[in-house]
Amino acid sequence: MTFDAIDKKLLALLQADSKQTNKQLSLKLNLSVTAVYERIKKLENNGVISKYVALVKKDKVEKDFVAFCHIKLIQHSQAYVVKFEKEVANLEEVLECYHISGDYDYLLKVIVEDMEAFREFMVNKLTSINHIGSTHSMFVINEVKHTTAITV
Repeated sequence: MTFDAIDKKLLALLQADSKQTNKQLSLKLNLSVTAVYERIKKLENNGVISKYVALVKKDKVEKDFVAFCHIKLIQHSQAYVVKFEKEVANLEEVLECYHISGDYDYLLKVIVEDMEAFREFMVNKLTSINHIGSTHSMFVINEVKHTTAITV
């Protein structure tokens, strides 16, 4: 799908605040409300916009301990990969999981209350997944940049 300047600006506006009304967006884009509605529907129907969410401040819900975990599987068979991915997808502490290249197979972004909760997660949940050969964890000291916005 190709994006014109208005589509790009619309996407930026929605990523900044998706609760804006079509009327508010129409004023910012110099378009009619109907034109804004149709553009949004086109972006949704083409899968460019997949959903609308509320971003929650980690510290306000006492989940501001962030760790990144490298995971190495003991074997790379399809069955092991599929089983690992299915099990890790069900762990609420895991916000993101990426199958990566390099020395490790996966990179997880984990969020919990504190170091004790992280240890509990590792011992009782993550390492109980059968096909994990090794893990390597790193802890966030300071979040320098965090965004969900993608520039088109």
